[in-house]
Amino acid sequence: MSNRQVLSGFHAVTARLHYHAASIQQLYVDASRRDKRMESLKQAAATAGITPQTVSVKQLDELSKGLRHQGVVALANPIVLASDIDELLDQLETQGRTPFLLLLDGVTDPHNLGACLRTADAAGVHAVIAPKNRAAGLNATVRRVACGAAETVPYFMVTNLARTMRHLKQRGIWLIGTDGAATTSLYETHGTLPMAWVMGAEGAGLRRLTRDTCDSLIRIPMIGSVASLNVSVATAICLYETVRQRESA
Repeated sequence: MSNRQVLSGFHAVTARLHYHAASIQQLYVDASRRDKRMESLKQAAATAGITPQTVSVKQLDELSKGLRHQGVVALANPIVLASDIDELLDQLETQGRTPFLLLLDGVTDPHNLGACLRTADAAGVHAVIAPKNRAAGLNATVRRVACGAAETVPYFMVTNLARTMRHLKQRGIWLIGTDGAATTSLYETHGTLPMAWVMGAEGAGLRRLTRDTCDSLIRIPMIGSVASLNVSVATAICLYETVRQRESA
């Protein structure tokens, strides 16, 4: 079981059944639960050719390693949505689609990462990129909070974020970082360009090298007394400004 992912909760398991059912090795469900939501999941499993095993809540607690499971736990092989960033960009170019990426620098809290992935999926982001040594991995908590987005949005963890950023610039991607001291407003960005939002962790913000590698820095207007926003909230604001501009265009 050590080389398999643990998926807990309806959102994470249902998304895996829908998008990558073949990766699921075992599916466990609460033997005492027979409501419509559980029956719907069982039907999805049957359609995918998977037979759930009914177990006790105590067994589910052990399988999920203490995470909230809602009566559903799956053990699955890892999935790869795209082998690397260049492959993804090549696919987008072939399809005539304008790249829309999200870079996270120093986001180590799995709840924040899960929320960012969920918003990225909703906003149509093509991939999320983070450094290997300063980021949360795709653990069970991230997958639960992401509500299925971890199964649909490629998440690349790179050895050197600044080097990856320079490579993205060579591929024609405009890098926009967030900084509270920036003079340019969020609403002055050009979201119709091939672009990537670069977000730092709450408090620490972007690292110096990451900030210096961005093409431009913007600030989110803060009118009230609050000095900063949670990174997942700030990410949602920035991503949806791009969505607004692209839909308007």
